[in-house]
Amino acid sequence: MRQLLLLRHAKSAWDDPALSDHARPLNARGRRAAAAMSSAMRGLGMRPELVLVSSSRRTLQTLEGLGTLDGPPRIEPMDDLYLAPWERLLQAVREVPDNVRSVLLIAHNPGLHDLALNLASPEAGPAGVEARSSVQALAESYPTASLAEFALEGPWASLGVGKAQLLRFLQPGDLPEMAA
Repeated sequence: MRQLLLLRHAKSAWDDPALSDHARPLNARGRRAAAAMSSAMRGLGMRPELVLVSSSRRTLQTLEGLGTLDGPPRIEPMDDLYLAPWERLLQAVREVPDNVRSVLLIAHNPGLHDLALNLASPEAGPAGVEARSSVQALAESYPTASLAEFALEGPWASLGVGKAQLLRFLQPGDLPEMAA
């Protein structure tokens, strides 16, 4: 079983109109959300072996906000993941070597949300109220610093529409650290 983690970058700052979109940094709330998501990931035993990350400042700062990940994972910043459509994000994951069991992809909406919606197999979802709640929450929106965890069988190259099982969808608002 392989694990795919899809993390949307944390909340970015808009206070400097001279900055390009690519250069926008995280704001204070975004830094706090990245740290909270890091704590949640550690608590759930998530240990990605490979991180594919957009080259934008806010995605790289989100990765930095996660702190030192166990492993540590190999990190691949990729220019073409910046504001990429879901098909390009899927292609990047399909190119992952088969010896990698867990991948963290840090990218942007709408591509990341579209990827998550396309991957989720409606019939292969986990059972129970919590699972249905995750699927419903994912369908509604993909807020900044949210994380979707998918399980899939087979090689990365076989990943496609409806070929993954959504295990959980965590939003910063779900985390105790962000309740205040």
